[in-house]
Amino acid sequence: MSGTSAALQPPADAVQPVRHPDAPAPGELLGAHYGQCFGCGGEQPHGLHLQARAGEGVSITAEFTVQAAHQGAPGLAHGGVLASALDETLGSLNWLLRTIAVTGRLETDFVRPVPVGTVLHLAAEVTAVAGRKIYCTATGRIGGPDGPVAVRADALFIEVKVDHFIDHGRDEEIRAAMSDPDQVRRARAFEVNP
Repeated sequence: MSGTSAALQPPADAVQPVRHPDAPAPGELLGAHYGQCFGCGGEQPHGLHLQARAGEGVSITAEFTVQAAHQGAPGLAHGGVLASALDETLGSLNWLLRTIAVTGRLETDFVRPVPVGTVLHLAAEVTAVAGRKIYCTATGRIGGPDGPVAVRADALFIEVKVDHFIDHGRDEEIRAAMSDPDQVRRARAFEVNP
């Protein structure tokens, strides 16, 4: 990335990421962690409906199709929506670490316009871990997984406890998620960045 800030450079004592033994298998579709999530949730009518798959090592691939509701300039994706797609993809990496983490910093480069109707092919990987800090990078390409880069980002995620969501989330949604009788859905609601 051009001009990545010092805050996104792993320290000298950072270690290589290690995929958790219980992480989804390479190629496995991750599915939505929470139905109301703007990034991956199926219950958001204008959400991204991003579909992520576990990759090799500590990597993720994902896709989302830019819809008319995602426009900024006429016929082009809004930059904030593209940043959201990168953030969602980067946040999904935490499933492979089996770590609850939130976005601490996200730096994005917008390389070329992304027209409405385009499928954005995203790839992300964790590059280093230092204590509670998780360093990662992502690219979004158009025209296929090997197509030209349209957007890219570097990010820093910070490991948190589930209390982070309980203490700061809106009570109504927290109670609904916590009272879900499906234990898997209840746990997954708090797995990825808010």
